[in-house]
Amino acid sequence: MSRPFAKLPAWIDYGLIPLLNLVVAFLVAGLVVLVVGESPAEAAMLMLRGAFGYGEGVGFTLYYTTSFIFTGLAVAVAFHGGLFNIGGEGQAYLGGLGITVVALALGGILPWWLNLPLAAAAAALFGAAWALIPAWLQARRGSHIVITTIMFNFIASALMVYLLVGPLKPAGSMNPESRTFEAGASLPKLDGLFELFGASLGGAPLNVTLFVALAAALFVWVLIWRTRLGYEIRTLGHSPKAARYAGMAETRIIVVTMLIAGGLAGLMALNPVMGDQYRLQIDFPAGAGFVGIAVALMGRGHPAGILPAALLFGMLYQGGAELAFDMPAISRDMIVIIQGLVILFAGALENMLRPGVGALYGRLRRQGPVGAEAGKATA
Repeated sequence: MSRPFAKLPAWIDYGLIPLLNLVVAFLVAGLVVLVVGESPAEAAMLMLRGAFGYGEGVGFTLYYTTSFIFTGLAVAVAFHGGLFNIGGEGQAYLGGLGITVVALALGGILPWWLNLPLAAAAAALFGAAWALIPAWLQARRGSHIVITTIMFNFIASALMVYLLVGPLKPAGSMNPESRTFEAGASLPKLDGLFELFGASLGGAPLNVTLFVALAAALFVWVLIWRTRLGYEIRTLGHSPKAARYAGMAETRIIVVTMLIAGGLAGLMALNPVMGDQYRLQIDFPAGAGFVGIAVALMGRGHPAGILPAALLFGMLYQGGAELAFDMPAISRDMIVIIQGLVILFAGALENMLRPGVGALYGRLRRQGPVGAEAGKATA
């Protein structure tokens, strides 16, 4: 992910600038809350309490966070290869289809701990397959990956409607959904983990997919920064000319990168399909594929940044729902505005503060040795 400005230390690039962008976003959001006649400070406290103030709220926050980790990683891997994967929604749809095939076939035969790796493999495979055609078109025909992945989102949505009102719908049912999975295809909740800390998960659907998401984050870190393939992906992303000069196979790297990204997005379906709904339903991704773009941007494409960024958006989703309930003047649409402001400042305007911060850092750095020498001369 190239930078249009001078390189800054990691603590500024990955820590200070995203934090400042977030502060500005919340300040602007506070003005929106103030306009409707409510206290921004009280709204912030209600949002934090709703997201982290009790066990069930924490459970919902982490449930949303789990989905955003997968989609954020899917976008980040493509970013490092110089690609913009907008197809997370469609890839998650197909991942859900892969999970459903395994769950309906084996849910009554195998226990969940055997079905989980099989379903994860199917989800990754189906999600990767859905990313294959856009990847090939980009690599071989120069078709823009943004356009093709967006188009494939709509195709996946239409395919899901066809399947859920036709072949996958149980006989006699009027709902556009598959039949409910057997117990062996239902992932366990993390009630026991919360009870260790004296809290109750309540009705929150937080499940073992959280650990799969953390493992996926570790996998991406190893892949991008500790493997030859990761080096090739980053080289292609930073300088396609340098990659070609070094003899790297550009077509292969593009296709493999998008396959990995699609597989990660497909894994997102584990969380709602096997961990919550226990069936395949229309619109189960619920926009997580698009939120993943903001998560990857705010996390600077690094798993260590994506994890807290995903937690932030999990907080916005859960805390925003509680805020809309406790403050009727703040509608659900206003919560979407607040989320949009965070996306705006973390994404489209992420470089807004960089020139000023860079200039200030450079000035302080230049003044440092001069001040030190002046102090020595005075002594």
